[in-house]
Amino acid sequence: MAAVNRVYAAQLAGLVVLGPDGESHGRVRDVVISMSIVRQQPRVLGLVIELLTRRRIFVPILRVTAIEPNAVTLNTGTVSLRRFAQRPGEVLVLGQVLDTRVRVDDPELPELVGVDVTVVDLGIETTRTRDWVVTRVAVRSHRRLRRTTVHVVDWRHVAGLTPSGLAMPDQGVAQLLHQFDDQRPIEVADALRDLPAKRRGEVVKALDDERLADILQELSEDEQIELLLSLGIERGVDVLEAMDPDDAADLLGVLNPTLAETLLTRMDPEDSDPVRRLLTHSPDTAGGLMTPNPVTMAPDTTVAEALARVRDPELTPALSSLVFVVRSPTATPTGRYLGCVHLQRLLREPPASLVSGILDDDLPTLTPEQSLTSVTRYFAAYNLVCGPVLDDEGHLLGAVTVDDLLDHLLPPDWRASDDPELDTA
Repeated sequence: MAAVNRVYAAQLAGLVVLGPDGESHGRVRDVVISMSIVRQQPRVLGLVIELLTRRRIFVPILRVTAIEPNAVTLNTGTVSLRRFAQRPGEVLVLGQVLDTRVRVDDPELPELVGVDVTVVDLGIETTRTRDWVVTRVAVRSHRRLRRTTVHVVDWRHVAGLTPSGLAMPDQGVAQLLHQFDDQRPIEVADALRDLPAKRRGEVVKALDDERLADILQELSEDEQIELLLSLGIERGVDVLEAMDPDDAADLLGVLNPTLAETLLTRMDPEDSDPVRRLLTHSPDTAGGLMTPNPVTMAPDTTVAEALARVRDPELTPALSSLVFVVRSPTATPTGRYLGCVHLQRLLREPPASLVSGILDDDLPTLTPEQSLTSVTRYFAAYNLVCGPVLDDEGHLLGAVTVDDLLDHLLPPDWRASDDPELDTA
């Protein structure tokens, strides 16, 4: 395909970045431009590339040899692995510019004069010196709550595309959220970490509670606390209710006890009760690691019903690997624990068979008091990714999964770490 010398920045988002030999480095996540307090044509400085390891790095625009409809090609296979950090004068097109309110004074578009319009994209193109500059601004006006036509304007006819314009409060985030639609929570968490504080706050405000809860669980402990405190009590309660109980317990366990109790009291009892039970256990024990919502079923459940349950997309692969069979009640803490059925066994049995007939009742179980080291040895010894936690009377309290175990084995800041042993390319 032929390379292009004019493109719109939003179209670059998600494009594969290739080296000169066709090897993949990652994907484009943003475009970095220069923006001065004095009115001058913004210049493209480079691209923010997300590597396969999720680290975001900066690649200077002069390293780009071709931009094609399906890929961006570099002129070198060697790139700096230093994590991207925004510098003064640098602006993220997708992260900061899109959805900015500006004014247009183009004589050919009199209907836009004196009207607030929103930036929906920036057109960039190469010069004879191989530099890339911003030449066009795509804007949209909003009248009577109905979206109007997108107009493309020469950058010289746009007022407000300045650092002070980007600093205006309540900037929209529709375009930025659209970029996050196909990304996993941990990828969005990485993106939020790289945004300026103002922009990060606007995105957090616009996210729905369930999506924010998923993202919050992927932040470091300090970042979780900072974000939760910024939400206020009412929104904080809503987000905590949407979190997995074990993650909510981990977060509340490191908050000021008075604040934690205030939040717990405001939560719906159906959501707060399992969190309170988890908080009675030390965080470095099986009881503190476990989730109170494993896959539990009565002994008269059929294999077909069990398979339907583990197909639930809300379940993690680790939780869906084991079905725990218990006497009524099946909600934790359950009735007497009878045994478990491995997913592979379910796949080999006739759909009409009962789970009570294919139980593994010899698999050792965990107790809430067992240490992190003991739980680690348990997983290694029995080749498991999920294990049941029982009380002294044989009731199922929950299950520890390998992802929660790794969360506690890794350093507290592993998600944001620049340690090359944790984040290499």
